[in-house]
Amino acid sequence: MNSAIRRLAVAAIILMLALMANSTYLQAFRANEINGRNDNNRVRDSQFSVNRGPILIGSTPVAQSKPSNDRFKYQRTYPSGPVYAPVTGFYSYRFGRAGIELTMNSELNGSDPSMAFRRIIDVISNRPQQGGSVTLTLNAAAQQAAYKGLGSKTGAVVAIEPKTGKILAMATTPSYDPNRLASHDSTKVDAAWKSLTEDKDRPLSNRAAQELYPPGSTFKLVTAAAALSSGKYTPETKVNSPAELPLPQTTVPLVNEDGKNCGGSNNATLTIALRYSCNTAYGSVGLALGPDALREQAAKFGFGARPLAELPSVATSQFPGDPNEPQTAQSAIGQFDVRATPLQMAMVAAGIANKGEVMKPYLVQNVRTPDLKTVSETKPESLHQAVTPQVASQLTAMMVDVVNNGTGKPGQISGVQVAGKTGTAQTAKDRPPFAWFTAFAPADDPKIAVAVLIEKADIARDDIAGGKLAAPIAKSVMEAVLGQ
Repeated sequence: MNSAIRRLAVAAIILMLALMANSTYLQAFRANEINGRNDNNRVRDSQFSVNRGPILIGSTPVAQSKPSNDRFKYQRTYPSGPVYAPVTGFYSYRFGRAGIELTMNSELNGSDPSMAFRRIIDVISNRPQQGGSVTLTLNAAAQQAAYKGLGSKTGAVVAIEPKTGKILAMATTPSYDPNRLASHDSTKVDAAWKSLTEDKDRPLSNRAAQELYPPGSTFKLVTAAAALSSGKYTPETKVNSPAELPLPQTTVPLVNEDGKNCGGSNNATLTIALRYSCNTAYGSVGLALGPDALREQAAKFGFGARPLAELPSVATSQFPGDPNEPQTAQSAIGQFDVRATPLQMAMVAAGIANKGEVMKPYLVQNVRTPDLKTVSETKPESLHQAVTPQVASQLTAMMVDVVNNGTGKPGQISGVQVAGKTGTAQTAKDRPPFAWFTAFAPADDPKIAVAVLIEKADIARDDIAGGKLAAPIAKSVMEAVLGQ
């Protein structure tokens, strides 16, 4: 009898210790994770009664909370709606959070450990909890120019300050109005969610950072960087550039878009080949360098790594793992299985602009308490030295030539030297190609690097080209930053 009681007592003690250990683990190590879950109703109800802090550009709110006459006390509003939606995301009682509203949730609702002292003061003074503010790096003029430039097209724009990595613009279209999801009218919110999630054009997707596309000829910048870095090429090195390039292991040749050789020559220089965006020339270079050199160079620009932790679900750009020779030639011109986000291609341009040094891109400038005390400030951080300053200078001169004399002429800005590269990426036979343009300016003292992708536009297939569609948008964004 006594032994049975002892066993029962021991079992009860073990269960109590396990319960205490689990409770301690949950509170000490998983509290933030559990509190941050969109399906945690108790926490969600509590947080909706908090005066959530604003998301700012300078001193202007692009997301803010206003008093409401219902049980939630505050209503989240987005004054500029779709313009900033890919970055701000939404804050919805029914469908949780997205964008900065998700990743910076604890700072915005005031529960972050960095604001612990403020919460203690609030408790002592019997004040309700109030969230901190998050200031973004976005440039309002550049963001407006990007959104206006995209218009009714399906696409994305990313602009970066090359020397720091600050993201100056991140716009996508079609976009959506976060106010529809932030409403306290559940019937209207459900209807809005159904409409948005069933829309075949996926307006909730941030195409600038969450979607991967074949970068087409903009990837020739990476191939040129690998060639110049190898020491075997200079901008004036002549390469094989016929109208058609026979490829090993296949009877299907690599061809130039216009069906002609490169600028009237079967042996064009690297500079001329970039000017006219010759596939055969850069396919030849890719074959000579091999896939490992291309992959390593791509990685130095950021391929294979997640570049922006401040937004959820950011896609990782990729170079194929083990391409054969025909696939390597295609990869060298940004086709086959090469995939990149507009953010990544903006990083390539920014790295070249910054003397070969790729800076870590970031969206959050600082976080402040409600009484404006700074609790965190993002400092510029270097990711990689993608190429030497000498190679970066050579690439810059080649890109200036593209804009002055080649396919990038629509990106020219009066009185400002622009360095750029166009791209037209082929996709499935039953859908139009993607149009790209990536550039930076001024070429001799870069203040902005930009990448524009047009996924779909209501024009004839033969009229789709990076210079025609994407370059004018990039021009307007650069002008907005440069004050032109």
